[in-house]
Parts: sequence; C-alpha cells; structure tokens
Amino acid sequence: MLWQGLAAALFGFVVYLGYLNYTVRHQFEGRRWALPASVYAAPLELYQGKTLSPSQLERLLGQLNYRRDRQLSSQASFYRKGSRLFVRTRAFHFPDGDQPSLRVSLRFRGAQISSVYDLEQETQLPLLRLDPVQIGSFYPGRKEDRTLIKLEQAPQILIDALLAVEDRNFYQHHGISPRAIARALWADIKAGRVVQGGSTITQQLVKNFFLSPERSILRKINEALMALILEARYSKDEILEAYLNEIYLGQDGARSIHGFGLASEFYFSRPLSDLEPHHIALLVGLVRGPIYYNPRTHPKRAIRRRNLVLDLLYRQGKIDAKTLAQAKRKPLDVTPYFHRPSARHPAFLDLVKRQLGLEYQEEDLTSEGLKIFTSLDTQIQDALEQVAKRTLKGLEKGYRLKQLETSVIVTQQGSGEIVALIGGRDPRNAGFNRALDSVRPVGSLIKPAVYLTALEQPERYTIVSPLEDKPVTLKNPDGSVWRPKNYDHKTHGTVPLYQALVHSYNLATIHLGLKLGLSHIAQTLHRLGVERSVKLYPSMLLGAASMTPLDVTQMYQTLANQGFATPLRAIHAVLSNDNEPLQRYPLTIRQTIDPAPVFILNTILQQVVREGTGASAYSILPKDFTVAGKTGTTNDLRDSWFAGFSGDYLAVAWIGHDDNRPTRLTGARGALQLWALLMRKISRQPLLLTQPDDIEWVWIDTATRLRADETCPHARRLPFVIGSAPKETSPCMSSFPTSPKRWFENWF
Repeated sequence: MLWQGLAAALFGFVVYLGYLNYTVRHQFEGRRWALPASVYAAPLELYQGKTLSPSQLERLLGQLNYRRDRQLSSQASFYRKGSRLFVRTRAFHFPDGDQPSLRVSLRFRGAQISSVYDLEQETQLPLLRLDPVQIGSFYPGRKEDRTLIKLEQAPQILIDALLAVEDRNFYQHHGISPRAIARALWADIKAGRVVQGGSTITQQLVKNFFLSPERSILRKINEALMALILEARYSKDEILEAYLNEIYLGQDGARSIHGFGLASEFYFSRPLSDLEPHHIALLVGLVRGPIYYNPRTHPKRAIRRRNLVLDLLYRQGKIDAKTLAQAKRKPLDVTPYFHRPSARHPAFLDLVKRQLGLEYQEEDLTSEGLKIFTSLDTQIQDALEQVAKRTLKGLEKGYRLKQLETSVIVTQQGSGEIVALIGGRDPRNAGFNRALDSVRPVGSLIKPAVYLTALEQPERYTIVSPLEDKPVTLKNPDGSVWRPKNYDHKTHGTVPLYQALVHSYNLATIHLGLKLGLSHIAQTLHRLGVERSVKLYPSMLLGAASMTPLDVTQMYQTLANQGFATPLRAIHAVLSNDNEPLQRYPLTIRQTIDPAPVFILNTILQQVVREGTGASAYSILPKDFTVAGKTGTTNDLRDSWFAGFSGDYLAVAWIGHDDNRPTRLTGARGALQLWALLMRKISRQPLLLTQPDDIEWVWIDTATRLRADETCPHARRLPFVIGSAPKETSPCMSSFPTSPKRWFENWF
C-alpha cells in the first residue's frame, strides 16, 4: 500500500509538473504582453513664418514632457534664451519613416518663427516636425503599460546593476539559488531591515508573469517549480529580456508602469540609451519597492536607495571611484510628475475607436500595441475647449440659464480631417458623446440643401428668382393643421431667392421646397454626404429633420469643398508595434454636385454672415475677414446651431439642453458666438471661393430683379450660371452710356 501511495503521489506530481510546464510554454511562447494601442495627435510642424510665440512653443514642449536643460544633454530637452529657443528633439518613427533626434535653434520675431536652424549641420531647415503628443491609449482589462526593448538595447550598466542588486549568480544557478537566499537573510539580519531579496530574477519573473500576488506556501512552491521549468526551456538572455520588460516600476494614476524602457521616459523623459549611471541606479533601486522609493514623493529614501546600488556596483568593480563619487553628487534628476491620461480627449478618441472598429477587433485595439496616428490638432483642440467653456459661462450668466450643453466639430476645410472635437461642456468627461450621438432637429441648417436643389436647375431658378413669402396652411398625415411662421412673425411678399436664404425666411422656403419636391431635397442631402434617412414631411424644410453634429459637418464639408464629397476622417495611419504599416487612410474626393450651383449658394452663405441672420459674427471677427455660414434655430428655441467655414477651417457648433428644455437662444445668440470666437482664435485664411468656368457675374437691379449696371441705385453684382441671367434690362439703366468707355463697350 505504501508503494502504491508513493506511486500515486509521484504520478500526481508528474501530471502537475506537466500542467505547470504547459502553462509556462503556452504563456511564454505566445503573446507575452497585452500591449495597449497608443493614439497620437497630428505632429506640430515648425517653419519660418509660422504664427507661434516662444511661450506657446514652451507650453507645447511641456505637453510633450520635454525637460529644461541648458546643455541639451539628451533627447526631449530645451531651453530659452531671449527670443530664441534651443531644442533637442525626440527621435520618433512616423508613418513615413524614422526621424532622428535633432539639435535646433528657433528664432522668433514677435509671435512668429523667423528661422529654424540645424545646429549640427549648420543649415536652415525648411520644416521641423516634433514628435506627436500621445492623446490616449486603448487598454485591455488591466491598465499595464510598457515600452518593449530587446536585451541588446539595454545599457550594460543596467544589466550590471540589476544583477548586482537582485541576482549576482544569475548566470550560474538554474532558477533558484539557496546561496542567494542565505546571503539575503544574513544581510537583512545585519541591517535590521530588508535590504536584499532571496528570490532570483527567474523567480521574480515567474511571480510577476505567471502567478497571482497572494502569499502562500503553494504559490512559493509553484514559483520554484516554474522557475526551474523556465530555466530548463529558455536561455538566460531570453529570461533576462523578459524580466527587463515585465518588472513593475511605478504608477501613473490607473496606469501601471512596467519595464525599464517605459520607466526611463516616465521618470526622466529620456530614452534608456541616454541614461547616466545615477539614473540607472535609481531605476534598479525601484525594483524593490516602486511606491516606497518613489523619487517624486520620497526623494530622501530614493537617494539612499540609489546610492546603495551605486556602492554595490563599485564593490563589484563595475564602476570606478571617480564615477561613484560623481554619480552620488548628482541630484535625482527626475522630471516633475506628468500624468498621461488614457483619454485626454475622450470624445475624439471615441470617434477614432469607432472608425477603427470597422476594420479591427476589440482585442487587436487593446493588446497588439498598435500605433494610431490621428488628425487632432492639440492647439486647436485647446482653443476650442477654452472658447466653449468661456462662451457657455457667458451665456448662462447673460440669459440666466443653467447647465447648457454643447458639442463642436472642427475640420480642415479642404481635406475633411477632424482637427478638434468636444462632445459636451466637460471635454474630459467620457460619457454621452453629443457630437456623434445626439440626434437633434437642425432648424435652418437644412435650408441650404433646399436652395441648392433649386440652383441646380438654372433654367428654372437663379439667385434672383422670385419666391413668395406668404402664409401657408398644410395638413399633416395625422390630420392636424400646420401653419408655419417666419421668425419675425411677418410676411415679406415676393422676395429674390438669395434674400430668402440670407434672412432665413421660413414661408418662402416652404413654398420653394414644395415646388421642388421633398424627395429631390432628400436626394440632395444624400449627395451632400448625409447618410441618415430623412422623413419626407413638409416640416423637414424648416429643419424638423434630425441629425447629429457629425452629420451636419459632413453636409457642410461638401459645400465648403464646392460639391466635392470628402468623407470626414480622424485617422491618418496605423502602424504595428514593430512600426510596420498596417493601414493608411488617404484623402478621397468624389464630385457629387456641380460646382457652379454650390459656388452661387456659397456666395449667398457669405451674405448670411455679412447682412443676414449671422451678421453678429462681425462683432467678433475682423470686418475684412470673409466667412460663410448658416444659423439654425429650432421650435421654442430648444436648439442653437451654427455651421460655417473660412478659408482654412470649418466648424459646426450646437448648444442646448439634453432634456430638450428651451434655451431662449437663437442660433445667432448662442452657437454663432462660440463659432465666431473660435474662428477668431484659430483661422488665418479668409474664404476665397474658386469660381467655376461656367459662372459669370452680372449687375442686377435688386428692385426689379432685371439686368442693370453699376449706375443703377439698387444695382448689385451677382453670380449666375452662364446663360441663366435675366435678359431684360431694368428701366434704371441709362439710355446713353455715362462714359466713353461704356459707350465703346456697348458698340464693340
């Protein structure tokens, strides 16, 4: 019976050992770590003539965690000297290739860069691209972060220090070391406290990589057995490399810092290759207790621990007396705590994740270490957040309102790249994303689609076609009667088409829309890029149709691009963790509407802001800065909208309440104020429309809507599709030319 019992026990032990062997092989040979995806903003590009002050650049370098260092002793360092900034950039791998670290000098003249000079090559640089700000990460369940390194990338002094402190017999033992356990116990007794650990590096790796942190006899047995298995199956170098990437070395909020590659950046904002002996000694000292020896919160403890590591290196002959003395005199040299949130701009990251979700599984996004390069412009995003906060505060105070909500999307006018986005009044809140998910009536923002449908038929409608702005009564499908009114509760008789849109006359728009046909207008919306279905009720003509701010942005993006549909995009490229290109998102353009009627419509939208419902924009913008746009207001003043564009940016702004309470804000009093303040901050190019070849400008007498010349009292020069302008001349035109030049033109 005894032998049978022993045999059964031996069999059970062998089976259990086989199970441990399978566990070790399965986890160690598979994907060892779930690496979060890193999401980057668009890089800042510096060049002569760029509008940027030295102080602004200093703040941007702070966002990138650059250090002030007059010696520029390592990457990611800078200093300022008067109107010059000296920078040593951080090497970075972009989707289009590697960019090495550069030493540069930037001169400023006021708030503008006057030169970018390469200090090493002694030449002017046409363009300097800084490494991009990491704006977030997509994590798996556990928020572990690390920067993987190869063993050959680790400085030799790091290996020497690690082995000196943690496992000096690493290359001699087979996973466990009785001698190390005895030596650590004796050292702890002499010191009266724990100064050395008895576990080998292999055991520490097993404990962190395979096992739970619980303290029990079974776990210690498993640790020893798995350490032996690991040593039997894998080389010392493989084990050491895994340890360098696995070890826990600090905490950044909910994000845990693992591995020496990431810890080097976290504590010193330097790559591992740039670290000096006193930096290395501090990192190795943290292995024993990252929280207890945290150099930012317990600097005295950290210095004592660092110096102990340096002493061990000296006693083992790894550094000389001079290096020891110099290293001990050095300060800790850690950078101020720099928290990197997992979602610095959660609404924008939500959009990025949704777009990626069309092509990647959730597991890929949270475990493969993807590098995602986006279109976000951090300067514009910061400006948007500041303007939105100030505008909402002012509106709430001025109109005695509470807790207004907002959402804003900003794109590059030509490319459709989303450069800034907020989904609510708190841009750090990862809750309901109004920019993507709030489906609201759009009010008069839909009217350009109605007028564009008309202008696409130049044989029937031109910019001066007469429209009836008179009462209308319509019966709804449920039998109820709908009697819409103009905002001013007046009727304006017969008005030219452009005036009806400039002043956003509801009655004229309804009469026009019904003649055109609701289905035709719905088709125009679809060609403008609106994919959301629209119910074909007459009330849709006044904006009862509901859309998200993203839908509206796509619609106006096509208008800004003169009829060329450009899908909105937030991502430039995706790279693997090894910097292999996986996906690029190039600019795609497709003409969906003839540019001529869009050109005419956009000239009207310019007048909307000059003299119509959007005129208050010029109480904020410079009078000579041309823009185009449209206000939107819904029933009972529940939604305040504005959509508009300059020469470089397009923005759509919404202000309202989530519970649909009235805001007492029209589009002009609310969203337009936010839009104009934002444009004043970010836009540098006024809108200059590109005139199509089939457009001509004709003088029109606005009183009669007939052809005129500039001598007529009410003459206005307006665009027409060639051949569609009125042929009949206005009585205001002189029978005889008023100048020899005009006489000559009439005859020849």
